[in-house]
Amino acid sequence: MTSSGTNPAGPAGSAAWELLLPAVSAPARARGRALQAALRDAIRAGRLVSGTRLPSSRDLAADLGVSRGLVTEAYEQLVAEGYLRSGRGAGTWVGDAVRAAPARARDGSDHPPGAEVDFAPGTPDLSLFPRGAWAAAQRAVLAGLPHHDLGYPDPRGLPRLRTALAELLTRRRGVVADPERIVVVSGVAQAASLLGGVLHTRGQRTIGVEDPGSPQHGALYGASGLRAVPLPLDEEGLALEPLFASGTRAVATTPAHQYPTGIACTAARRAGLLDWARSVDGLVLEDDYDGDFRYDRAPVGALQGLDPDRVAYLGSVSKSLAPGLRLGWLLVPGALAEEVVERKRTTDLGHPSLDQAVFARFLERGDYDRQLRRCQRAYRERRDALVAALREHFPEARVSGIAAGLHAVVELPERYGPEDGFLERVRAAGVAVRPLSACTHARTGAPGVRLVLGYAHLPPARIRAGVELMATAPAVRSGP
Repeated sequence: MTSSGTNPAGPAGSAAWELLLPAVSAPARARGRALQAALRDAIRAGRLVSGTRLPSSRDLAADLGVSRGLVTEAYEQLVAEGYLRSGRGAGTWVGDAVRAAPARARDGSDHPPGAEVDFAPGTPDLSLFPRGAWAAAQRAVLAGLPHHDLGYPDPRGLPRLRTALAELLTRRRGVVADPERIVVVSGVAQAASLLGGVLHTRGQRTIGVEDPGSPQHGALYGASGLRAVPLPLDEEGLALEPLFASGTRAVATTPAHQYPTGIACTAARRAGLLDWARSVDGLVLEDDYDGDFRYDRAPVGALQGLDPDRVAYLGSVSKSLAPGLRLGWLLVPGALAEEVVERKRTTDLGHPSLDQAVFARFLERGDYDRQLRRCQRAYRERRDALVAALREHFPEARVSGIAAGLHAVVELPERYGPEDGFLERVRAAGVAVRPLSACTHARTGAPGVRLVLGYAHLPPARIRAGVELMATAPAVRSGP
């Protein structure tokens, strides 16, 4: 920097020089804005701290090779905004109103715990995402999307997508799918929040949830003002007697493939659930989270098809494509449709139009059906690999539930317990597993070890290696 009594001493002057040099290379008409932006960024980032004296406008202009008026204007603008302070004859200083921002944003998403093999349940194989087909759909949609479709969409979703979803869900899941009752949502979580909010507005304060069940249900429905009431299961699904005794008029359930136990609700139990809903003027929230993935037979149709006025049907692409797309659907009973749509409107003014149009094309061209078949083959192979590895290394283990979905419940004999000790031993061996007890509201104290093992995201070789590591962990057997 030019030597002058008004220049900052030592490194402050060179810092100003280095920070502002990129602004000088901007086009002439944008140079003033670039200089102001460079100064703001330096102050926000803490590289020019409060109390730092800046060079005089004359000296800084000479050093940067710009007009003095450009620097003067930048100083005046930032003084007006509070970034700088100045006084007649006292120079220009960095003000103390700005607090330095963090260096970078943190990533708050869930990440694997760093285990050599992580049997995380409910996790799809994201490498199966059809990037080529999705990119082709995006290009085609952008080329032909009408301008008006870039405005605020119908809060229910684009008619094109709702029509395609109605055809898909009627054909594959046996639902009664009127496009006028379909609401496009940001996954099952938003669908549940919308329904929870409407039920709360109508005076309901509780909702029944399966126990064991999804650990997120309590917080999810609690955010809508509803208290989650844990309800036990039996071998046919959600037990009816505790449901009738609970006094609640809404229940969230996973009848096609209960999470996490893997029970498929029997025909008699499905009829009983609907009888309960009719008798209490209630609502069943059917979460069909992995209903397309059944490996021993064709999937059982959705409960909603039996009584669309008593069942709200929730689904998404989180297991078939990727949870990061945040795309799902809600088939809402007619009596609740208007309130749900209005709540969706006030919540987010509608789901992103471009994403909806791309998914609609994906459905219309058969790409989604091809993706489902691809995932079905891969996940069936991986479930078979898990069962075979368990049979080899834990011959007395029992795999319960139907052959479906992205996880399996495995029960080991009592001698492998206690559960906490087993979990610690396999963790030390580099394997991450989740116990079934993590999905229960009340610990039963059952002997042995019961695990929820996710396999869909792991190639067969990794599955076999993970089971072998579990079996060879030091002192994995505490008994004889």
